[in-house]
Amino acid sequence: MALQTVSPLVRTTLIFGVLAGCVLPLSANDWPEWRGVNRDGVWSETGIVDAMPNELNVKWRVPINSGFSGAAVADGRVFITDWAEDPTSRTMDGTERAIALDEETGEILWVREWPTTYRMLMISYAIGPRATPTVDGDRVYVVGATGDLYCLNVETGAVLWEKHYIADYDSFIPTWGVASSPIVDGDRLITVVGGEPGGLIMAFDKRTGAEVWRALDVVGEMGYGQPILVDAGGARQLIVWHAAALVSLNPETGDLYWEEEWEAGGGMSVATPVHSGNYLLVTQFYRGSLMMRLDQDRPDATLLWKGQSRSEMPGETDGLHALITTPLIEGDHIYGVGSYGELRGLNARTGERVWMSDQMTAQARWGTAFMVKQGDRYFVVNDDGFLIIAEFTPGGYVEQGRTKLIEPTGDAGFGPTRRFDRKVNWSHPAFANGHIVHRNDNEIIRVSLRAEDY
Repeated sequence: MALQTVSPLVRTTLIFGVLAGCVLPLSANDWPEWRGVNRDGVWSETGIVDAMPNELNVKWRVPINSGFSGAAVADGRVFITDWAEDPTSRTMDGTERAIALDEETGEILWVREWPTTYRMLMISYAIGPRATPTVDGDRVYVVGATGDLYCLNVETGAVLWEKHYIADYDSFIPTWGVASSPIVDGDRLITVVGGEPGGLIMAFDKRTGAEVWRALDVVGEMGYGQPILVDAGGARQLIVWHAAALVSLNPETGDLYWEEEWEAGGGMSVATPVHSGNYLLVTQFYRGSLMMRLDQDRPDATLLWKGQSRSEMPGETDGLHALITTPLIEGDHIYGVGSYGELRGLNARTGERVWMSDQMTAQARWGTAFMVKQGDRYFVVNDDGFLIIAEFTPGGYVEQGRTKLIEPTGDAGFGPTRRFDRKVNWSHPAFANGHIVHRNDNEIIRVSLRAEDY
């Protein structure tokens, strides 16, 4: 583990950032973790552009290395992770990094790096970390693609504590790498570890790294989903969708509240669970979607409906077979991107399809979009690198405008019969303080969406 030195100018910038961080509390306008505050994909700011500009106002661009992780933005800093392969290595050896940048200028404040190998990952996607950093006060938590967890000081990048899933917990790294971002609840840092025995989910003291509890046996793979916290049935519930089931745990103890078995094909539990009212939805590539109804009186849930199909082909499915795209629930309707990029609206009560559109996202295997609510509309970044303003309604998809945001640089990978020939962008953007912060495999950018800047 190494920390790169920075120039006197950068150190001065860092000192001012520290002083500002000591005075200003975490703002709701920050984006401190996966999908923002509360992990619900809601951007609560006002003063944002009414219409999509023809040309975006790019405030800064900074070169970085490759990776899938999104950015986290908190207290005037932007955090991102990346990876670079050792050009002399024949076994996918390289270096992962955590980087902190000044939010206003893009100036690099510090870089923390550690050696790793991607030899155990699917080679077509072995390009960098997957998990978005999680910021909590004066600490930022980062996870590499092979299960290296670091708690870092946000001001300096110093390592406060670290865990290594393979060496410390006998974990088995899944085919496409560790993707789950840790979540903070009170004094606990909770994360998907895949540890043995009984440590699929583990909680650590967020300050010291001491183990607090562990829960669930690993069945097959650990999955790729993000845990969320919900308040329902008079209790705070930790919701985790792993490769074999959707579960609810007591976040203080790890005790099981309820469980619904639902195996994810290929271990690909990817899309984040979506909670709205009494609805709790997860969706997968091969079998479609699963909807639970949360009990109002106690921490329990009942199955409302689930997909039955074993095919993901658009012509053979009526429901929602999402892989990477986390869907939306608005009232009694679901909106999401299916297995081949088809945008679908569903009845949330029954799972029946209401409408379908091919306008938002490329009609291609694993077509993906990231949808963030802002007022009564949504900002969407599709995997072709376009930024879109849209509405999702029971009557259909309404696009208000789009413009190019970033170049897609990732490889879409392999299908059943051939290699895909399109480039994609599969990193989740951050919306913070009037701007969008986004990355590809070459750069990270900050673009203004403030009305006053246009």
